[in-house]
Parts: sequence; structure tokens; C-alpha cells
Amino acid sequence: MPEPRDFEVQVLTRHDVGTMRRMLALFGEVFEDRRTYTSAQPDDPYLAALLASPTFIAIAARQQDAVIGGLAAYVLPKFEQARKEVYLYDLAVAAAHRRRGVATALIEALRRVARDIGAWVIYVQADRGDDPAIALYGRLGVREDVLHFDIAPAGGGH
Repeated sequence: MPEPRDFEVQVLTRHDVGTMRRMLALFGEVFEDRRTYTSAQPDDPYLAALLASPTFIAIAARQQDAVIGGLAAYVLPKFEQARKEVYLYDLAVAAAHRRRGVATALIEALRRVARDIGAWVIYVQADRGDDPAIALYGRLGVREDVLHFDIAPAGGGH
């Protein structure tokens, strides 16, 4: 019998800007990239609109007000068929809360959201060397080896 969870999983809405900010701080900490996730955060109206968007999904794992895990995903309406795909963009769990089912619970919540919106598939990128992520995703899905390229927009970009 599985142990009871001591955390709750919440799909964020436009009313959850504070939780989204705590999730951004968690991403910055876990990914060791606070500059990207916390130094130039958008204002509250931007985040509220993003959380209300049908093309963005944010899911938090919480213990009371503390965000211990988070997931951000994008819904991609397809052109070749009338269907959607979901891209799991970021997933992080605080170090003290790993190996307790938090990441799996976040992905299971995303699977339910994907089903409810009629998505055809969820896909995620895992970087070579990120063995825990590769093992997690391998238990939940089918592996495809692909190449990823970053192409800068005309005139610059990142």
C-alpha cells in the first residue's frame, strides 16, 4: 500500500500568481539559474494572463504555502490534424523532497489535464547526463532520440 502523500498538487489558475512566483523561485534554485527565473519576472497582470491562457499549464506541489515541486507545460495546437500536443517544458522538485513521488504526481496531474483538453500526446526533453529525469520519463513513456537546435531570431535573440 503506498504511503499517504504529505503534499497536494494544484493546477494553477489566474488567481495563483503568488504560487507561480514561488514556483519560479524553486526553478531558479533547483536549476541553479536564479538569474533567469527570478531577476526579471513579469508583472502580476502578465502572469495572471499566462495562467489563464489555454496554451499554458502550471502545476505546483505544495506543503501548506511552500512550493516543493513545479511543472510548466505548453499546449500546441497542431495544423496537420485537429489535435493538440503538450510540451512539458520545466519540472523541478526541491532537493529535500525528492524520491517521494512528487515529480510523478505532477506528471500524473499533467496527464489528466492533457486528457481533459483532448491532447494527443505529452512530450518532454531530457538532457544527456540527467539520469534521474531520464529514468522517470522512461518509466512513464516511450523514448525517442532526437536532436535539438536553438536558432536565433533575425537580428539577434539570446
